[in-house]
Amino acid sequence: MSRNEATYSQLLAESRRQRESVSGVPIPVPPTPMLITGGTGVAGYGALAYFQARFPGKVYAMVQETDVDFPAENLLYSNLRDYDELAALLDSKGIRAILDCAGNCALKACQLDPRIAWELNVEIARNLARYARSRGVRLVHLSVDMVYGGRPRGAYLESEPTCPVNVYGETMVEGERAVAELDPYAVTLRISMPMGISFNGHAGAIDWIASRFRPGRPATLYYDEVRTPTYVDEMARVFREFLANDYAGILNCGGVRQLSLYQMAQIVNRSGGFDPDLLYGMLIEESCPAPPRVRNCSMDSSRLAEVLGYVPFTPWPGLPELVPDSRRWHYRRAHDEPGSTPYMNRALGFSPTLYESRESYLTGLF
Repeated sequence: MSRNEATYSQLLAESRRQRESVSGVPIPVPPTPMLITGGTGVAGYGALAYFQARFPGKVYAMVQETDVDFPAENLLYSNLRDYDELAALLDSKGIRAILDCAGNCALKACQLDPRIAWELNVEIARNLARYARSRGVRLVHLSVDMVYGGRPRGAYLESEPTCPVNVYGETMVEGERAVAELDPYAVTLRISMPMGISFNGHAGAIDWIASRFRPGRPATLYYDEVRTPTYVDEMARVFREFLANDYAGILNCGGVRQLSLYQMAQIVNRSGGFDPDLLYGMLIEESCPAPPRVRNCSMDSSRLAEVLGYVPFTPWPGLPELVPDSRRWHYRRAHDEPGSTPYMNRALGFSPTLYESRESYLTGLF
C-alpha cells in the first residue's frame, strides 16, 4: 500500500468515527450518485473522504489522468473544459449532484497566465453549471474569500460588492457569475482557508508551512493578511446540507475566528514541534509582492447560520492552548508539550467538536 493509499484509508476510518454533526441536528441525505471535482485540493480531498465514507460506491471523484497515485475509489477522467465529453461521461453515471471544488488557486501561476486561470476557474464552472441546469442536477459550487481585497476590519457581507486585487480573485468572481447565469438554482459557497490534510503532503496552509519547517527551511508569512480558517471536516457537513437542500445564490462560508497567515504559521510551528527560529513575519507593504496580496478579507458568515438554523463552524484551531496571543507565542513551550507531526495533523486538521471527548480526539494519531 502506498503512502497516499494508507493516508486516505486513515482519513476514511477517522471520518467514520466522528460525530455526524457539529450541532447535533441530523443532516439530510444528499442525492446520489454524486460527483466531486477538485479532489486534489484540501477542501475537495476532505469532502471526498467524508462522502465516500458515508455513501460507499455512490460518490465519484473527477481527477486528471496525471493523478496516477490518487488513492480514492470511483475515479473518473475527463477534460472538464470539454462540455460534450463531460456531459456524456456524467450521463453514463447517472450523476444527480455535483460538488464543484475545482480550480487553480496558485496566485503566481494565475497572475502569469490569465488564460489558464480563466479556463480552470471560469470555464469549468460554466460547463458544470450548464450541465446541472440542463439535467436538473443539484450543483454546489465553491468560491473563495479572495473575491474581496481586504480592509482593516474585514467582515465582508454577501451584499457588498466584490473587489479582487489579483487575477485569481478576478477569475473566481467570474466563475460565480457564470454559475449564477447558467444555473440559477445552484448555490455558491465562498470558503476561506480549508484546514485539513492534503493529497500530496504539501498543498494547503498546514502542509505547505510544515514542509518548510520539517527540513529546517525558514518560512516568512504576513502579519496583515487575515483570513477565517475552517476545519475541512466541518466544511464537508455544510456541503452535505446544501447538496440536500434547494437554497440558491451566494453565501459566505468562512470560519468564526480571524487569524493572520503569520499566526497560522505560529500554530503549525508550535503544534508540530518545529524550531521557532525558522518562522519570520513581515507586513505586505514591506515585500511589494507579485501578484498583489489581499489584506483582511475575512467574511461575516452569519447569513449561512441563519439559512442552516445553527452555527456550523467552530473556531480553528479548536484547542484553546493553540491560539497565539503575541508574535513570540510559539517560543513559549513547556518541556512536556506534545509537538509532533501526528499531533499537528490531528489538532489542525480535524475538529475536536466532532469527537466524544478530548481523550478520544487525541488517540489514534497519524
